[in-house]
Amino acid sequence: MEQKTQITELADSGDARGFSFTPPAEALAFVGRMADVHLASTKPGAVRGNHYHLRRREAIVVLPGAKWSLHWDEGDRSAAQHREFEGDRAVLVLVSPGASHAVRNDGDSNLWLVAISSETYDPAESVARRVV
Repeated sequence: MEQKTQITELADSGDARGFSFTPPAEALAFVGRMADVHLASTKPGAVRGNHYHLRRREAIVVLPGAKWSLHWDEGDRSAAQHREFEGDRAVLVLVSPGASHAVRNDGDSNLWLVAISSETYDPAESVARRVV
């Protein structure tokens, strides 16, 4: 069975001006036609997600900054998993339809992420299923 959630740390190609990250071509191919981009901050202790998508594929880039954790499952009735990050690198998370996912800010400053989706946002297409 192919994993519904894939995690990749992105290389920093920045310089003295700051960070610079480019998602690999495989991430863009995973999303396919980009139909929505969402930029969000998450306050310390807050969680974004705890849902899965019926149709939408999503590439989430969590930017360096606060310590954080990713929580996910591989579909209905599968065990929740989690992984912790120190916040010292950008991380790409590819999420397939049916995989519940959540990002929790475990640090003491705002956490920033960018989500690129294969379909436009539709609240009826996101179904609540807690993984954290």
